[in-house]
Amino acid sequence: MLKDILVEKGAIKVGDFTLTSGRKSNYYVDIKDACTDPDVLRTIIDGIVGRVEAKSVAGVELGAVPIVVATAFKMHIPYFIIRKQSTHGMKKLLIGNPEKITRVDIIEDVVTTGGSVLKAAELLRSNGLQVEKVITVVDREEGGKELLRENGIRLESLVKKSEVIRN
Repeated sequence: MLKDILVEKGAIKVGDFTLTSGRKSNYYVDIKDACTDPDVLRTIIDGIVGRVEAKSVAGVELGAVPIVVATAFKMHIPYFIIRKQSTHGMKKLLIGNPEKITRVDIIEDVVTTGGSVLKAAELLRSNGLQVEKVITVVDREEGGKELLRENGIRLESLVKKSEVIRN
């Protein structure tokens, strides 16, 4: 089971951390590092593939990139990468061709407040794509599901914080 694998592989770290949202936390879910293990990545992809409903997937750099690429490869569907900054190369925030795609599911490594993934959804929507679903490896259960629902997006998670962290 994925939650057991994440604990076993040390993806759940205890300490003093500042999250992307700016919040402080006494634990960190390190999916980026965990995904470098092919067995962990395979388990994550196997859990995601059955949940994808759209004909394409997207994810925000850096944490979601290996998951998005592996999912798209396994499903033989196109994917998008969403950059946080557009300061180099073609200076595009959206990597991929949205012209022939209408709907996309976003894949995320960890959702906390939902702010980052909502920005990604808004960027995709501004490029003419429909976003109705986010699939995350771990939901930290800190408001992300509610924020996304308020914006017409369902959040599905493979693992919830309450399944791996006991307060």
